[in-house]
Amino acid sequence: MSNDLFSQQQSNRSRSNWLIFGFVLFFAWLGFGGDLILLGMNRGAPADPGGHFPVLGITLTAYAVITALWAWKAGSEAILRSTGARRIERPETDEQRLLINVVEEMCVAAGLARPSIWIIAEGDPNALATGRDERTAAIAVTQGLLDVCTRDELQAVVAHELAHIKNYDTRLMTLLAAMVGAITLVSDYMHRLLFQREMTRAMGGVVQRARKKDGGVLVILLLALWLVSWMLAPLISRLMALGVSRKRELLADAMSAQFTRNPMALATALEKIERAAAPTRCITRGAAHLCIADPLGRQVNRREGRLADLWGTHPPMTVRVSRLRGMAFRDQKRARQASGEMAQLA
Repeated sequence: MSNDLFSQQQSNRSRSNWLIFGFVLFFAWLGFGGDLILLGMNRGAPADPGGHFPVLGITLTAYAVITALWAWKAGSEAILRSTGARRIERPETDEQRLLINVVEEMCVAAGLARPSIWIIAEGDPNALATGRDERTAAIAVTQGLLDVCTRDELQAVVAHELAHIKNYDTRLMTLLAAMVGAITLVSDYMHRLLFQREMTRAMGGVVQRARKKDGGVLVILLLALWLVSWMLAPLISRLMALGVSRKRELLADAMSAQFTRNPMALATALEKIERAAAPTRCITRGAAHLCIADPLGRQVNRREGRLADLWGTHPPMTVRVSRLRGMAFRDQKRARQASGEMAQLA
């Protein structure tokens, strides 16, 4: 377990850095690539002072840098606010006091500082954790989770979310959620702009003119690649979010069992979450990978195989529950063996 934890921590730190670099690089390509295409198309035209200034490249690169900084600094709270979550400063009900006590207990078991605690006014049971590190971490649970879980089950769910914080899953997943939103926003705008009738005609004219120039074929190929990048950007970013790796959930399940010494508690909690009648509507698609269970109730998360690994945010609940039950069985078997050995010595 310790080797898995350390390797996961190191992997998530590295992937977070590469994610930010790749995000900025992608927008730089969209911007400066567009400027390069314009430069190639205007070559040979009457001189245009300032016409070759890379406005698009500088603008989109600056947007990416600012978005990455915002995601690093404020992405966690923005995600929580988007769900309508409310931070608990002072507990007002017995359920809130229980939640705070459970989080504090599990923080001691996990060796973590207490994160901020939030409640989402949603009847569907679910939970999520965000934050770039231990200092900025937050745990949010839905009212539905508090309603259906026993104390032991709530401990197990909280321990699962603390495991994500401990191994830096939350850093990677929070950055992904913020960046998926940023890419989708810009791509949607560009999609509407590029596929207007007037813009389509203008593109056709540009291609015709490019054919008549030296190097025109290269410009056309570059334009095609640039347009495909815009169209595929939302899909690629969502696949990145979905492909963070289902293994992180299985590792967090195992760490929850280690922190609570009660794998059956998480197994029964996951079964209750799976039996919920409706999806968690207040949690958006871009943040689905942050939750302990897919809030959108998609069928792909109930399957195994390459397709599910590509499109699913979570391992099948049956697999997770069976693993936890197997852990509980092994723990009980070891306990009986230890008890028998003690009896023989006595």
